[in-house]
Amino acid sequence: MSARIAASAARLAGVAGALLGWRPAEFWAATPSELHAVIAALAGERPAPPPADAIARLKEMFPDG
Repeated sequence: MSARIAASAARLAGVAGALLGWRPAEFWAATPSELHAVIAALAGERPAPPPADAIARLKEMFPDG
């Protein structure tokens, strides 16, 4: 890992600790997608809704009735 990447990772770990309360082990266990999802949610970004066919499949798999 280059020094620049290591410094960036350390900065991001510090941000995750300060804003999210994550300890180092929690930061390093998180995937980039998980970290992005949390940061996007904090920034107020809203994900696109799932496609209708995916919702229909989930309703079949997990009926409410």
